[in-house]
Amino acid sequence: MYSVIDIETTGNGYRAQKITEISIFIFDGKKIVDEYTTLVNPEQTIPPFITNLTGITDAMVRSAPKFYEIAKKVEELTRDTIFVAHNVNFDYNIIKDEFKSLGFDFQRKKLCTVRLSRKIIPGLKSYSLGNICNAENIHIAERHRAKGDAEATVELFRRLIERDDQFIIQGFLNRRSRQATLPPLLDKKVVDELPENPGVYYFKNLQKEVIYVGKANNIKQRVISHFYDKKKKEISMCLETADITCEETGSELLALLKESAEIKKIYPKFNRAQRRANEAIGLFSYEDQRGILHLAYNRLKLVPNAIMKFYNISECRNFLEKICEEFELCPKYCHLQTNVNACFHYQIKKCNGICTEKEAINLYNERVKKAIDSLGLQAKDLVLKEQGRTENEVGFALILNGIYRGFGYIEKSVELKAPNDYLFYVIPQKDNRDIQRILRYYINKKEAS
Repeated sequence: MYSVIDIETTGNGYRAQKITEISIFIFDGKKIVDEYTTLVNPEQTIPPFITNLTGITDAMVRSAPKFYEIAKKVEELTRDTIFVAHNVNFDYNIIKDEFKSLGFDFQRKKLCTVRLSRKIIPGLKSYSLGNICNAENIHIAERHRAKGDAEATVELFRRLIERDDQFIIQGFLNRRSRQATLPPLLDKKVVDELPENPGVYYFKNLQKEVIYVGKANNIKQRVISHFYDKKKKEISMCLETADITCEETGSELLALLKESAEIKKIYPKFNRAQRRANEAIGLFSYEDQRGILHLAYNRLKLVPNAIMKFYNISECRNFLEKICEEFELCPKYCHLQTNVNACFHYQIKKCNGICTEKEAINLYNERVKKAIDSLGLQAKDLVLKEQGRTENEVGFALILNGIYRGFGYIEKSVELKAPNDYLFYVIPQKDNRDIQRILRYYINKKEAS
């Protein structure tokens, strides 16, 4: 026995939206044996755009029963039936959440007429209920009202049962099948062919636009986990997902680095974290006409050989102030005092630099060099080697002067001695705060192990 269901809601996002109308048809595969339809008081205002779509107004639901008043009827009517809907996860999850708010765990087997239609009636441009019904000459008595849509879904489901000579419906109901949990627009074959290796994966909509980028140690396992997540963002994302592609990276570190770069390059709508890319500030040194070593800063893209990288001027200046104090450097020659003729520290007799000419320039420069050397790992050249995409390959991330230059792959037979040698093989990438966070965590983890 099947319960073919359609609901209308307030449309305020998965967690906030409430049911405004529900229609249930109990169907034995050939004929309707019972029916229940009612408006529902959502206990919240219905947005105007929803009223324009469904025709359901606040006045219409004001005297309608609240969900807790019909919950027993819904539970009894659908008990021991298979829950059927067009885009079943939407209706099922909304109803499940309504029951959850009452302290009841609503559990039913599910069938999605979108996914079934894609298998049994292939080749349609769209599998929306309206489009399929047009193609099949199924009349919808009242579009975007629960009873009209549910009644049309019953007729569609009846035809799907008649044409199912490949036992597709039975396969969907198999406990091992993930068909009921897969996004309605996604072919199961796409998921089955995903690798179980580290890499980056891309969720795409019907227009082939990337809507989400993720990374994983096991791509297939991580992708499937999205389908079981009941968070609002995950559900909305899965409803739009029509295809999934991926790129293997060989290791989790390289997957993290590639994921971060792709998010900032593509700006997918469902990636909220890491989307912002602040312009970086580079710290550098130079020698003036008098032979004095300066420490200065500018936008990173204007600094050819940066000593260190910062993500805003305040962060850079705070660091310079600490360096000045620790190594007794001159704020004027560290560009902390600009557009001044005389050093303020000299005026207040705190200067231990070169303004008085009492100390030789080369001695001051030595202190500047010590300050630069003190930066340690932050200014060093590093090659972080990882497993490549194949057994004969090495993956690596390259850091020069503390700045991330990118990642790449080389054959294990290739011998490289100096970090600069890896530049030839690197896939150039931009450095940013998120990348530095990933690298710092990786380095600290390696040192601790």
